[in-house]
Amino acid sequence: MNLSAEPMTIPLYEQLYNHVLESIRTGKFRQGDRVPSEAELAEQFKVSRITSKKALEMLEQNGLISRIRGKGSFVSAGGAPDHAALMHTENGSSAAYQLIGVVVPDFSDAYALKMIHAIEETCAQHHLFIAIKRTYGSQETEKAAIQGLIALGVRGLIVFPVHGEYYNPELLRLVVSGFPVALVDRHLKGIPASAVYTDNVSASRQLTLHLVDRGLQHIAFISPPAENTSTIEERIEGYRAALEARKLVYQPHYVLSTLYSTLPTTFHAENIRRDADALYAFLTNRPQLEAIIASEYNLALLAANVLTTHGLTMPIVCFDSPDMPFAPPLFTHIRQNEALIGQRAVEVLIAHMAGEQAMQTIIVDFEFVQADALASH
Repeated sequence: MNLSAEPMTIPLYEQLYNHVLESIRTGKFRQGDRVPSEAELAEQFKVSRITSKKALEMLEQNGLISRIRGKGSFVSAGGAPDHAALMHTENGSSAAYQLIGVVVPDFSDAYALKMIHAIEETCAQHHLFIAIKRTYGSQETEKAAIQGLIALGVRGLIVFPVHGEYYNPELLRLVVSGFPVALVDRHLKGIPASAVYTDNVSASRQLTLHLVDRGLQHIAFISPPAENTSTIEERIEGYRAALEARKLVYQPHYVLSTLYSTLPTTFHAENIRRDADALYAFLTNRPQLEAIIASEYNLALLAANVLTTHGLTMPIVCFDSPDMPFAPPLFTHIRQNEALIGQRAVEVLIAHMAGEQAMQTIIVDFEFVQADALASH
């Protein structure tokens, strides 16, 4: 059997499952016979051990084989009932085990909610079900979520990685092993994982140029820590590129990237007050500043509150904003195409689940949204 000759819509482990099932039906494997091991199946069909293990686990779950530690897998008693219905719908498309996992730090009206909607809608179009786990920005929770979803039997994962100085080893292990994974919002530098995200460099450059071309030269950039978070690193890069494009000197001390309060696990009053104090001290020590670029909407709100509290006024621009159908947006901002990011991530994941191994990087366009020209922000 040549697995690559099977329809590309059927994942490799289901093809392997069907091959062993057919061998049981036709009598090649009879009750009590030993079936090939994970290693033997992987070698015979040139697939990964994860693929062969998944096929054997599903055969066991459906009562077709019994797995005995240290001895192997054997055809169960009771023959081979028609398990095709467990694997396929009437038109032949696989459906019963089409479950994928979605791992996100959090989602809200400001960002990621429309992405989740698009992921669910696109999955429904492809007869996929989703299991969603929120990590609240914690790497340990992210690791546990990934492990739990794998144990649940998901065929692939869409992951919005958390901020962090280090990459999650559980996520790295899956990527290196070839398990179907698609990242959203950011990519992992040096790690060959498919990713769908915004052109953050160009977006930040456009935001910065919007301010510079209004005659402003001393512009702050505020964000959570940037370490190993490609989204923030690229937004700072775009901010710097815009200044240099207008022959302005990039000032590292105009960047404040130590704000934590808007991250999911730290979004509470004490940290908000701490960040507000840090931002006010930052502004006080740099009285020449004329505008603020916030890497996210909640930080723009924080900055606006600090300015109002202390009787200060300057333009604020940011990334993302809740939809306000009956009012203009509070800030000029970059609107990321969350729906397209979600849709493309599902499409990439489906391709990987069908056996396509090539990494894909999809950069999604954005929209520049200008607030009411009369507004202070």
